[in-house]
Amino acid sequence: MLRKEEFLIKHNISNEYLVENNISWDNLAEIYSDFNKYRKSYETQADLIANILRGHHKVHSVKTRVKDAEHLIEKVIRKTEDRRKKYGEDFQFTVDNYKEEITDLLGIRVIHIFKEDWEEIHDFITLMWNVIEIVANIREGDNTKKLEELGIEVCSRLSGYRSVHYLIESYPTTKKVISEIQVRTIFEEGYGEIDHQLRYSLNEIPEILEQNLMLLNRIAGSSDEMASLINMLSKSFEEINLKHNRSVNIKDQKILNLKNRIKNSKTLNEYDKSELVKEIEDILKK
Repeated sequence: MLRKEEFLIKHNISNEYLVENNISWDNLAEIYSDFNKYRKSYETQADLIANILRGHHKVHSVKTRVKDAEHLIEKVIRKTEDRRKKYGEDFQFTVDNYKEEITDLLGIRVIHIFKEDWEEIHDFITLMWNVIEIVANIREGDNTKKLEELGIEVCSRLSGYRSVHYLIESYPTTKKVISEIQVRTIFEEGYGEIDHQLRYSLNEIPEILEQNLMLLNRIAGSSDEMASLINMLSKSFEEINLKHNRSVNIKDQKILNLKNRIKNSKTLNEYDKSELVKEIEDILKK
């Protein structure tokens, strides 16, 4: 049960704010109760989505979370003004509409190693689910050519936060729930977690910390570029080795064929055959 006074004090929200903004506490309590009633099925659905994603060979790891019920109510209160701008002043969040209006009830985070792996993961997500929105969060100056080619909305973040977010339709029950899949590299994940932890624990980040966060962001971006270069060079060396091994195998086969032709020749005597084979072997030893 959601206790009004405790909740308002804990989240620094006044009762006057609810009254002034015509936000119904009864609606909030009903949403809270409904969400908790289905929470276990949401967790199961998040795990199902995560396990499907784990099956992709380019995915390094997957994390899941289902939104905390109190944080959901806090977000409903905070988003009411925004929704009224969209739908009109009479809009209210209710138990019938919150599952479609709050798009991060289920959160799945996909981590991959190399930046170029994203394209295959993107194709997989768009194939497996009905995707209703994609937003790529980037740092100003990032290369957005591929994103633009795919018609993906780009959002430049001052914080340097990088991640591609997908909103997909999922059905943990007969009612549709919008789930959010975040896709980012292992370096972007590291920076994002540090940035989030600092901003969550501090009301205002001191300038010296902000500057060092930006430095860390640049290092994370450079690490991604270096990892991609290493990956590209590794593939190049693999191709060179494959070509070399293929050439060696072809040469060995030709030599074997030549030896067999000499041994099976009817115009050469046994001594000449032996000498020719020996000469070939001596050349190969050098």
